[in-house]
Amino acid sequence: MPDVLNRDILKLALPALGSLLAEPVFLIVDSILVGHLGTTPLAGLGIASAILQTIVGLMIFLAYSTTPAVARRFGAGDVRGAVSVGIDGMWLALGIGAVLGLVGYMLTPWLVALFNPADDVAAQARAYLGLSMWGLPAMLIVFAATGMLRGLQDTVTPLWIAGGGFTANALLNWLFIYGFGWGIGGSAFGTVVAQWSMVVAYVIIVAALARRHGASRRPQRDGVRGSARSGGWMFLRTASLRLAFLLTVAVATSLGTEELAGYQVVFTIFSTAAFALDALAIAAQALVGKGLGADDRGTVLRVLRRTLAWGLWFGVIVGVAIGALSPVIGLAFTGDARLARLIVPALIILAVAQPIAAVVFVLDGVLIGAGDARYLAIAGGLNLVPTIPALLIVVWSGVTGSAGLAWVAVCFFGVYMIARLLTLGWRIRGSAWMDIPA
Repeated sequence: MPDVLNRDILKLALPALGSLLAEPVFLIVDSILVGHLGTTPLAGLGIASAILQTIVGLMIFLAYSTTPAVARRFGAGDVRGAVSVGIDGMWLALGIGAVLGLVGYMLTPWLVALFNPADDVAAQARAYLGLSMWGLPAMLIVFAATGMLRGLQDTVTPLWIAGGGFTANALLNWLFIYGFGWGIGGSAFGTVVAQWSMVVAYVIIVAALARRHGASRRPQRDGVRGSARSGGWMFLRTASLRLAFLLTVAVATSLGTEELAGYQVVFTIFSTAAFALDALAIAAQALVGKGLGADDRGTVLRVLRRTLAWGLWFGVIVGVAIGALSPVIGLAFTGDARLARLIVPALIILAVAQPIAAVVFVLDGVLIGAGDARYLAIAGGLNLVPTIPALLIVVWSGVTGSAGLAWVAVCFFGVYMIARLLTLGWRIRGSAWMDIPA
């Protein structure tokens, strides 16, 4: 049994790792290419990315509510119903993405101004964000389609699609930024084209699944409403996460342009590590949902214990890697030795926090797979209680430079992550999270 469970986890987690890394790789490619344009464009990218990731991150429920819903039906033997739920989620993603893209484009100047950046930084942020808004519908459709395939215990197909999207993104960004001389706008345009190419691939695959299992490809009103309703609590849970991130970026902005550019590099590394560590959480989501659908609690508990153990060790390995590379990470992103020195303490703090982050991500994935979205939403609000005062102390202290950036890192990677560990750990100790109705 242990060997079978190990194979099941690895079968889902390893391909998920590759596809999850595609999004932060998008960010890394953007950061490196834009970083070599100068500190001002990189700082502008930091603000634009914070806004864009907040909007997209708030919609992550399209994947996180779709995966357990599809997995439960799959575990119960209702493959046709599982596919139908996934298709309804994709239609919902298209509708939400179209509205958000249009409204976001019109509000781009106002959104950037909320961070009160310098005029030259604001101009770069507006250029990147305005173009990126046209990729929002594609990003959300990819979320929903990925969640559907994960629920069907397939993480290999998203890996291939993400790999193709990354390759297109890297080549197009280089061409538009340096070949055509479009600057930061070329980076945004290349990413948008890559995102829509991924949507085309998913539509072809999902249409084939619908034909094979007799599921309707048209939106079902009850199904779309059900997807929206089940995602409500997940939206609130994600809103608390994004609020913590936005407040952290706002504090980094108040420290100065160099500190903001440095935080963009540090958070890009965090995002990359987070998506890597989240591979186990994705496996936990799919296996927990399937286990509960089959009414097999024994397997669910074994998945919990195994993914927690693996996550802890994986977090240690990732932390050691970040710590060892901390002196050269800044140079790789910008070629600026001063900026590279500025961010080293923050990177060390990030490295130390990786085992905690890994356990948090696994626990989060287990509860998402169980459909315990209401508790996750409530816990998300509680996690902000110690984090906001910690950030305010940094602002009031007036500390800047490397020390200021380090204290910002302590607030997010330390205070906030420990709060998440405590609230999620408390919930998982009991059994109520396994009693949530499908």
